[in-house]
Amino acid sequence: MSNRVIETYFRGLIMRSLDAIGKEELRDLLGKGWLTHDGMWFYSVYNAYGIERANKLNKDAIKSMVPFEVQRLTQIIGINKNQLKSMEDIRDFVLCGMELILPASVFSKLHFSTTSRNVLHWEWEKNECFAYKGMKRMGVIESYECGVMYRIECWLESLDLKFIANPRPEKCQMHERGYCAGDYEFQF
Repeated sequence: MSNRVIETYFRGLIMRSLDAIGKEELRDLLGKGWLTHDGMWFYSVYNAYGIERANKLNKDAIKSMVPFEVQRLTQIIGINKNQLKSMEDIRDFVLCGMELILPASVFSKLHFSTTSRNVLHWEWEKNECFAYKGMKRMGVIESYECGVMYRIECWLESLDLKFIANPRPEKCQMHERGYCAGDYEFQF
């Protein structure tokens, strides 16, 4: 049998081969696996050390991971950070990067737009942020500090871009305000 066989007979079960699984289905599986690991890591730290420590260690881990992530993203996208000179360039980088790392089912709920010459607007669909849903299920939403938008801020800092975030990603906005949206105002 070749690798291209769509169904494989194994111990009486019919299973699809890797070649038969579509790229989007595989991306979704891997992305959701990463998000689940991330959430369970946070929950384990929370259970062992409390919410303040979990929030701090989560942000520390994000901050230390981002330079590697941004380097890999710029390589795979085929750009260099010095090429990000306009709002459209920055928006396209963030969109492409988020699309590469998030499962399509999650990425489709997060929207970015340029609202002026120097503002990148972001917004999650109501109640659709994966972190909001996960932290709510864990029972820690009251004290959770947003790691999702913090990660994007760390991307922008790693790219040496000067910006002001409004609002700053502190507590979960979806929980606090009923929606999650904001702007990054860049200084060119």
